[in-house]
Amino acid sequence: MKAPITPDALTVPRKEAPGAKPNLIGLTRDALRAALLEVGTPEKQVKMRVNQLWQWLYHWGERDFARMTNLSKDFRALLADHFVIELPEVVTRQLSEDGTRKYLVRIAGGHEVEVVYIPEEGRGTLCVSSQVGCTLTCSFCHTGTQKLVRNLTAAEVVGQVMLARDDLGEWPEPGTGTGDAGPRLLSNIVLMGMGEPLYNFENVRDAMNIVMDGEGIALGRRRITLSTSGVVPEIARTAQEIGCLLAVSFHATTDAVRDVLVPINKRWNIETLLATLKDYPKVSNSERITFEYVMLDGVNDSDEDARRLVGLLDGIPAKVNLIPFNEWPGAPYRRSSNNRIRAFATILMQAGYASPIRTPRGEDIMAACGQLKSATERARKSRAQIAAEAGL
Repeated sequence: MKAPITPDALTVPRKEAPGAKPNLIGLTRDALRAALLEVGTPEKQVKMRVNQLWQWLYHWGERDFARMTNLSKDFRALLADHFVIELPEVVTRQLSEDGTRKYLVRIAGGHEVEVVYIPEEGRGTLCVSSQVGCTLTCSFCHTGTQKLVRNLTAAEVVGQVMLARDDLGEWPEPGTGTGDAGPRLLSNIVLMGMGEPLYNFENVRDAMNIVMDGEGIALGRRRITLSTSGVVPEIARTAQEIGCLLAVSFHATTDAVRDVLVPINKRWNIETLLATLKDYPKVSNSERITFEYVMLDGVNDSDEDARRLVGLLDGIPAKVNLIPFNEWPGAPYRRSSNNRIRAFATILMQAGYASPIRTPRGEDIMAACGQLKSATERARKSRAQIAAEAGL
């Protein structure tokens, strides 16, 4: 069993066009303060101006300086002369039979990513992308067959959240506070879309800190889950600088199998990854780590695999999300049978680990886990071609 090792890719930020006005979306509070000072905002006013702008952008969702009515006309003119408020563009919006919404979103440079909103009873989860494409080449994942183009900026990450709130009509009406109108339609965020979030750490961190800020979108850190395939050096930083919940794309119980399914394992193997994960709940004050485990027929779904997984998780507060494989055109794997998945789950539950079986959502619009791939990049390779590339 062979597969190409995941490259240690250095992804560089996108260069702004010469003379382009800076975008206020995606700036941290400190960066926003520095930008306002640079264009001549009096220092004694800048803290107030930052707070006012922050509320307009992230509490009210306002995009027009002219409607920011508690700012003076001169200051609004100054802002319009020096800055823009820009979000990615929604190209298409698909609605699944189960209510899942998938957005094809165009970012600067004409590249595209996909974003998925999943409604549930009493909550709604937005699956956000962090890169155009992916370097990880996980052999079961459709997104992994699309080459990495570039990292998303903080503006493009937080912009996905803002676009979804636009579509859901969830910005508060004037005179109401966050959450006053009842349960949120967009209550949770999972960084499980296109890309490896920890290969774009700074932009993801800044975007999530904007989302968590209590005077704006105001989602608590326990409503945000970051999913990584195991970029070990960045896991500790995630605990310290974001503090959100962590999910690990695990999928195998031996290095031989994980090397094929998740080739980053060749750089940081199971033993190294688990040693790092043991400290995460203590540093981040998280309750437990979620281990994601895609169920592949005859590959990683035996009773022996389940028992081995129980042993590996010893000493780590954990739950295991069992994910029935979501097939895509040319996929070299098959979904495990329902009986096999239930038997696997039973072994985990008897050992004391919560092991919910994820209900596939949005399969009819290719919006399920592992199926995301921007339409312009969705090359229809044959099953044999993809299996050969994966070394299967």
